[in-house]
Amino acid sequence: MNLRDKLRGLLVRLYARRVEGHLDHAQVPKHIGVIVDGSRRWAKAAGSTAVDGHRAGAEKIEEFLGWCTETDVEVVTLWLLSTDNFNRPPEELGPLLGIIEDVVRTLAADGRWRVHHVGAPDLLPSPMQAALKEAEESTAHIDGILVNVAIGYGGRQEIADAVRSMLLDAQTKGTSMEELAESVDIDMIGRHLYTSDQPDPDLVIRTSGEQRLSGFMLWQTAHSEYYFCEVFWPAFRKVDFLRALRDYAARHRRYGG
Repeated sequence: MNLRDKLRGLLVRLYARRVEGHLDHAQVPKHIGVIVDGSRRWAKAAGSTAVDGHRAGAEKIEEFLGWCTETDVEVVTLWLLSTDNFNRPPEELGPLLGIIEDVVRTLAADGRWRVHHVGAPDLLPSPMQAALKEAEESTAHIDGILVNVAIGYGGRQEIADAVRSMLLDAQTKGTSMEELAESVDIDMIGRHLYTSDQPDPDLVIRTSGEQRLSGFMLWQTAHSEYYFCEVFWPAFRKVDFLRALRDYAARHRRYGG
């Protein structure tokens, strides 16, 4: 690293400390959703492979959760694998699934966070399903950040699964379709989502410069604030995170009012 890069790094760290010093923890979002995007483009820009990009993105996750712990965030949802990602070439999808499985095991072994899967488990290979089940069971007692790992996740799929769960529940209880139709409301549907009993995201961060949700938590983000960051996920820095929190704190949330 040359002198110019060292000086730039020092200035960024000093700026991050300044932003953090002015951060009002009372205004920090309690639930942050993250669309981790740009790992492949980061790798391409660096002359590396897509798999290298996914590994670099995986390494960023623990660092990011550490920042969340420092700023009193309570719930984090990380979108690691969408239902659409299953359309990727086998030579990329296979290693990606392995990397994500390693992420799940690493988060569970860390001991600071409670891991919860959101997604359709039947879409995932058996080893991944086993890793997720083990992670949830082994961290259930931890009083730390609740980390939702969205793997095999799609917003439309979640709503479809919620409706299916609601219908099966009614069938089990002997509820007629007429009675069910009369009782359906927003809260009932919410109880059948993957994130049942969790607060909705206050803030959704998407890296890589893309400005769309791509189906991320379609139901839960009705009143969320969005922050789109130009930086690719593997290059996401603490200062970028703090800027997102500062931007969020400066907004006046009206909830439609």
